[in-house]
Amino acid sequence: MKLKPKITIADHFFDLKDPRVERTRHHQLIDIITLSISAVICGADTWVDLESYGRSKYEWLKKF
Repeated sequence: MKLKPKITIADHFFDLKDPRVERTRHHQLIDIITLSISAVICGADTWVDLESYGRSKYEWLKKF
């Protein structure tokens, strides 16, 4: 049985254009998307939940 090739979050969102103004960008868009997906999977329902998740997992997330 042949397995399908793996696709990463970055591969999936590769063509997504960042609508933010260059000078106001503090984080890469792919980092925000990855954090958001991870937080929602873990039960985040609000922007506050998303921020709390990001802060609590910062040391682990920066490895990637």
